Parts: sequence; C-alpha cells; structure tokens
Amino acid sequence: MKPIILASESPRRKDLLKQIGINFEVDPSNYQEEKNLNLEPHKLAKYLSLQKAKDVATRHKKSIIIAADTFVVFEGKVIGKPNSKEEAREKLNKMSGRPHSVITGFAIIDTETNKMVSKSVETKIYFKNITSEEIDSYVASGESMDKGGGYAIQGLGGILIDKIEGDYYNVVGLPLPVLVEELKNFGVKVL
Repeated sequence: MKPIILASESPRRKDLLKQIGINFEVDPSNYQEEKNLNLEPHKLAKYLSLQKAKDVATRHKKSIIIAADTFVVFEGKVIGKPNSKEEAREKLNKMSGRPHSVITGFAIIDTETNKMVSKSVETKIYFKNITSEEIDSYVASGESMDKGGGYAIQGLGGILIDKIEGDYYNVVGLPLPVLVEELKNFGVKVL
C-alpha cells in the first residue's frame, strides 16, 4: 500500500485518522490561504483543501495525500478563529440560540496516478441559549481561542450545543464516513 500523508498538523485530524486505524505520516501544507477569495462556502472549502493537498503532493512520490479545511458559517459568512477573548465572546453571543453550519472540505491526491478528488460536507449545529456567564466561563477556559467559531464540539464546548444535524466527525475536522468511502476509490481499505 502507498504511504498516506496527512497534510495537516491538526491534533484532531490526527486523532480521527488513528481512530479508524489508518497508518499515516504528517507533512503540513505550506499553502498560504488567499484572503480575497470570493467563493461560496462549499466551493471555498473544496478549493482550500485541494490547494493544501497539491502543495504537499509536490514533496511525495507514489503516495496518497489527504488535506482538509474546516470552518464555521454563520448567516452566510465564514466565521474564523477569534483573535481575542473579546472576539470569542462576541462570536458565541451572536450564535447563542441560533443555528450555524460547519463545513469541511477535503481533498485526496494519488501522486503516482495524479487522480484527485475534492468534496465538502456540511453539518448543522444548533446552539442552546447560552448565558453571558456561561460564555465568560467558557472563554476563560481558553478552549475557544484556536477554534473556528470560537468553540470545540469535542471538548467543553460540547455543552453549548442543543443538537446537530449531520456528521459529528465533520465538525471535529474530518467527515469520516465520506472520507472512508472516497479512500476506497484510491485503494485504501479501512474495514
């Protein structure tokens, strides 16, 4: 089997691939995201993940490259990682009691055959009504600072959520069921 390369340093993505028993190496992408891309969220997610995969593909012959990009979409706009605790509070306060989406784009490239695929998956998240005190406590935990939308579903942020529609793993960083189906087309078997 060809080596599998994860084009990401995300500890969450590493954990998800380990969870399903995939042996892989990590080689993070050096792709610098363009700030002026005017694409709708699904196209943006697919584009960014493909650019990351292509960057890493140049460094690996006869390998399978997996790259991904995950972000939160609220009221039609991509919500990035907060730059300050105040910004984290603002994001969480706006999303309190309201739905938003998490979109992950992923790309797979076989560097031997140049076969590639890029897909996106959306999960809808419904936040409960979060009090100002809960928001302050959550932001004080530090968990919100390096997370898109200012929360982590797999951590303490899970208690902010009323319900989800779709793939939980997608919110964490990789839509495992869809990814595994696509990996089969590249000769990678999980089960």
